[in-house]
Amino acid sequence: MNTLDIRRPSAHVAEVYLNRPDVRNAFNDSVIAELTQTFTQLGADPMLRAIVLGGHGKSFCAGADLSWMRAMAGYDWERNRADAQALADMLWAIYACPLPVVGRVHGDCYAGGVGLAAVCDVLVAADGVQFCLSEARLGLLPATIGPYVVRALGEQASRRYFTTAERFSAARAHELGFVHELVAVEGIDAKVNDLVATLVANGPAAVKACKRLVQDIAGRPIDDALRADTARRIADIRASAEGKEGVQSFLDKRTPAWLPKS
Repeated sequence: MNTLDIRRPSAHVAEVYLNRPDVRNAFNDSVIAELTQTFTQLGADPMLRAIVLGGHGKSFCAGADLSWMRAMAGYDWERNRADAQALADMLWAIYACPLPVVGRVHGDCYAGGVGLAAVCDVLVAADGVQFCLSEARLGLLPATIGPYVVRALGEQASRRYFTTAERFSAARAHELGFVHELVAVEGIDAKVNDLVATLVANGPAAVKACKRLVQDIAGRPIDDALRADTARRIADIRASAEGKEGVQSFLDKRTPAWLPKS
């Protein structure tokens, strides 16, 4: 990988860092392809239980690379659509990754970078970080990132920040529920590590099922079909080997099999 720094600090954890600090981790077609491939591969790794997504340098991600944008200015409609589809597929690869993704936003996060933050399951941001959905300033719109940002930021706040292209602080993003944990920049790694340790301590199949559950039921009416679906899901996991082991280890007051013996 030329644009990513991928690490495995333990058997159960992967870290993916955007590694273009000279351009504030702005993405281009190479970054998009490598992120898509990386999250597809990591999501299929049976040993992994959590992924951290961060960036090197001063910024988390500044959105689209200026050189890439200059090239796109000369594209016809079909080429523009193909590039946009690749970005949409990359965002989906992260959002739909079966493993929980913890976002580590240590520096400013603009445009498509906000989309990357939005597809994370848990988002930690450093105090002082600025977010900006800046597309309207360029006569564009945040279309491919839109479905994820609206879900994470909320419809009403998205109406404002999509149309005004104002900057908003990490503190404001925390108030709106977009950022889960707001910390001093020197404490960001400790908080991310705490969250990763919590995820790894849980049943690995259960964590994947919980992530999928939220995605599948969000916004759905609570009708007969949904009630039946949720009943089936809990029955499935109760009857699974992991579910039985989790309940039995709790009753026996012992460490479950998916954790190392203390």
